[in-house]
Amino acid sequence: MKKLLIANRGEIAIRIMRTAKKMGLKTVAVYSTADRNAPHVRFADQAVLIGEAPSNKSYLLGDKIIEVAKRLNVDAIHPGYGFLSENAHFAETCEKNNIIFIGPKSKSIKIMGSKLQAKETVKAYNIPMVPGTEEAITDISKAKIIAKEIGFPILIKASAGGGGKGMRIVEKEAEFEPQMNRAISEALNAFGDGAVFIEKYVTSPRHIEIQILADAHGNVVHLFERECSIQRRHQKVIEEAPSAVLTPELRQKMGEAAIKVAKSCDYLGAGTVEFLLDDNHNFYFLEMNTRLQVEHPVTELITNTDLVELQIRVARGEVLAITQENLKINGHALELRVYAEDPLNDFLPSVGNLKVYKLPEGKNIRVDNGFKEGMDIPIYYDPMLSKLITYGKTREEAIELMTTAISNYQIEGIETTLPFGSFVCQHDAFRSGNFDTHFVQKYYSPEAIKNQQKEEAKIAALIAVKKYIEDQKLLRIPVSSK
Repeated sequence: MKKLLIANRGEIAIRIMRTAKKMGLKTVAVYSTADRNAPHVRFADQAVLIGEAPSNKSYLLGDKIIEVAKRLNVDAIHPGYGFLSENAHFAETCEKNNIIFIGPKSKSIKIMGSKLQAKETVKAYNIPMVPGTEEAITDISKAKIIAKEIGFPILIKASAGGGGKGMRIVEKEAEFEPQMNRAISEALNAFGDGAVFIEKYVTSPRHIEIQILADAHGNVVHLFERECSIQRRHQKVIEEAPSAVLTPELRQKMGEAAIKVAKSCDYLGAGTVEFLLDDNHNFYFLEMNTRLQVEHPVTELITNTDLVELQIRVARGEVLAITQENLKINGHALELRVYAEDPLNDFLPSVGNLKVYKLPEGKNIRVDNGFKEGMDIPIYYDPMLSKLITYGKTREEAIELMTTAISNYQIEGIETTLPFGSFVCQHDAFRSGNFDTHFVQKYYSPEAIKNQQKEEAKIAALIAVKKYIEDQKLLRIPVSSK
């Protein structure tokens, strides 16, 4: 493997290129017309325009990307996350064209791409699952009978896809039909597949995921857990590793379950097994993400690994250089996804020009970034600008450093999730570790951020006044003359 094409954009494209260059690989970027001046284009050794701004006319054109790869004698393609990363057809087309797809085989992607098929596959391994239907349903009257048998509240979920689309919580029977219709419609629009399934709704869940790595020689390890319970619209905003609530025994059980899930579909490379953890610390298999996760940096920091490098080495056919025995958790890491969204206006996208864009720096502060000052935020893609990651010997230390790093971020021209990150990091529920996926509904409101900002402004003003008084005292000290 000498040349790698990165079929992605933004911060993840740059992050992959950094590791590729460290390993002596040449890099190829692809870009749309909207990303002509994007940093990932300049960072690569070669860059090719693949289409217009909308992703279905550029970053989702798998056949065109493979054409480019063949023309430039590319050996491997890394899909990053999103776009084509979990597209089994794209992985299969790479395989047919003798291009290494840095990810699992297409068969594994297909199995885990359907939540129902994934459940069916792992069932034989005695992995705990939330009670629910074992097949997709579109018949509303039949679904209603099943929902009553399971018992409300229930969760309706799209069989294909994720990201909170096609997902509805139904508290009581009277709400079932309209919510079912909405879920089917949303799933159809988002994934072209209206199939949904039903499962018991876990009322106070935590979202815990386990990072796994598997090579082609039968070795599978887990790199511990990530806590991903701080979410808005079923999508993560803050992640951390390790979780504040897992005991060593529970961590081992969940890790072993994740390894079984990987083995059930003959997995290869880096993947993530997601679980729900209830308030009694029972865990249930949710799904498997057959790609690198957005939040992978927190795992890298606590295990001192480079997951992209390990992905590339596995794809080259190498034996995993790490064993379960020599993997240890060291310290604590937090990640805040810095989205171009307005937390004071229901997290709606905030488009505009990055008039000021200065990133925090310092020991144990990492920023995976995809933008630069003066750029416009395109409306066509995920609104994430960058990821802010902090590391500490303890959870408290990582949180304090995150708070400082957020205050040192300078962004003007658009709204971002930075104030929300600051709010979370200073909230007692988060700091104590006593929270679940309902954190936003329970504790967050635009007024809460406004009040916090007023309080911070008041403290800053008091500090300024105190300094002014001290400076005046120094100026009044008489100078003795000789």
